Amino acid sequence: MTTEATNRAARAEDASGESPVREVEDPAAALAALERACSLAEQFGNRELSQDELNAQLTAMAEAAPPPAEWRSIDVADLREAFDAILLSRGAPEGLDALLACGCLDVWLPEVVSLVGMGDGEWRHKDVWKHTKQVVWQAVPRLDVRWAALLHDIGKPRTRRISPRGKVSFHGHAEVGASMFRRKVSRRLDFDDALDERLHFLILHHLRAGQYEGDWTDSAVRRFYKQMGEGLPALLDLSRADITTKRPERRRRGVRMVHALKERIDELRAEDDKLAPLPKGLGTAMMEAFGIPPSKRLGELRQALEDEVESGELEGGHESDFYIAYLREQAERFGL
Repeated sequence: MTTEATNRAARAEDASGESPVREVEDPAAALAALERACSLAEQFGNRELSQDELNAQLTAMAEAAPPPAEWRSIDVADLREAFDAILLSRGAPEGLDALLACGCLDVWLPEVVSLVGMGDGEWRHKDVWKHTKQVVWQAVPRLDVRWAALLHDIGKPRTRRISPRGKVSFHGHAEVGASMFRRKVSRRLDFDDALDERLHFLILHHLRAGQYEGDWTDSAVRRFYKQMGEGLPALLDLSRADITTKRPERRRRGVRMVHALKERIDELRAEDDKLAPLPKGLGTAMMEAFGIPPSKRLGELRQALEDEVESGELEGGHESDFYIAYLREQAERFGL
């Protein structure tokens, strides 16, 4: 075990209550460590530090790490200010390594610490901590996207399964991670309601855009972008950043597919803006086809069709015959 890993394990033991914890009211050392982490992120991002110099600084921070009690005594506003600055910096991965080395993450984001060393060839999948830092670095420098990049895989340790053949899976990790965020991380770090909602949404849906294939129907694409709503732009930004494969062709294809999905969405939205969801005269056509008099029942049928168009289950913009045929096919469901 490395010196840093040994120190981290000792801090975790100390924080668990199995070793005496020195209660500290003065958070000076923890605040100084936060400031140092921010400085390292900025310096490395500006190429003012070499990798060897950075490694030496990280080792020194690990050796002088404040105890958990001192980390717990700092104000969450001070912590968030430092976290935000690091996540938005060009040296974000190095800043995160500094937060890990000095013990900050052990106390404030243990969900992220559990990603450290997970993988790295042990179970034939990528190192999740390295992947997470790369996603943060590749993400557009907006706070919601960068925080989501840091937290998007926190559900993986709880969902990792290894088949007899050594194949690793993380089924349901997005849902588990979103729940962990909502129940623990958001409360601990005191995210406001708006940021809480955005981050929960991004963690929960971070795999969705990456599942796009060019054979999706227009209805499926419409359903997707309507379900994603206002969160779609940030979700697409996160999806692009989440492509970290070392295989150039696979990476190019991943980026291409996210770009193609955005283009499909833009094209369909433009069409939808030009077309009324249902054609004029559809009410008259329904009366003639099904013998329904002008009534509340006729209005309810039309509304049901409009709802399906709005949800993406039914394509809008067709002539009346298209919807009459659809109603005939679904006669039992519509009570016709």
